[in-house]
Amino acid sequence: MYVDHESRTTRWRIASAVLATSLLLTAACAPEGEPEPRLTLFVGIDVSGSFQNTGNYNDALRFTAHYIYGHLNGLGELEQPAVLFVGSIGGERPGEAKSFHPIHDFQGKTVDEIDADLHNWFPSGDALTDFNPFFERVATFVKRQNLILKPLTIMVVSDGVPDVRSSGGEDDRYSRINLEPLEYLSRRVTVRLLYASPTVAVRWEQDIPRQRVRLWTQDDEVMRGWRNQITLGLPVDRQDNLWTWIDELVDARASRRIF
Repeated sequence: MYVDHESRTTRWRIASAVLATSLLLTAACAPEGEPEPRLTLFVGIDVSGSFQNTGNYNDALRFTAHYIYGHLNGLGELEQPAVLFVGSIGGERPGEAKSFHPIHDFQGKTVDEIDADLHNWFPSGDALTDFNPFFERVATFVKRQNLILKPLTIMVVSDGVPDVRSSGGEDDRYSRINLEPLEYLSRRVTVRLLYASPTVAVRWEQDIPRQRVRLWTQDDEVMRGWRNQITLGLPVDRQDNLWTWIDELVDARASRRIF
């Protein structure tokens, strides 16, 4: 059937007007200032005796409770995660994988409740610190949960010292930390190491092979300063100094390479 050019043009204009009206109505009905969370956040807690011996273990878990609470509730400028998993780093045997606690285990809880859960779930022991099974487990979860391409942050709460020995001894045990399973999980993958000594932090930055993975370290002396940001008498949701401190010193944007 013949349809002249003018009729086709008229129909195209009508369809375009209907589509434009639909888009405007959709935008008008969408809540303002409430973008859907996209961040995938993994937190790994070092349960090794070596981390306990630094004296930072309990402080680190208390900080992590605040960190999780602040992110889940979007306090200050902290980004709310769409997905959260928290697990341990370490095991009785090299290569031993551990399970993760999902976001549902933390939602609706106070800082004190999260802190108590972390101490209960992740008691410190004499376990080995083997980072590679943790990173491999993260990669498996991301693929299995179809979280590919979403921004991915992996926070490692640890002294950063690998306990698994290698044939090369002290000199190559940092270079044997394998970030390759994380390289192509997302366009932005960031690993954050908190509570390492300055010397260990430098070894992570310089010795661990990586291409696309961004790495950010914050040493133990700086991390212990988070308590100074607490204002006595204020409820936790109004601790603006703390949330700003976390945003600027812990969640700072990292580069792929520092040299």
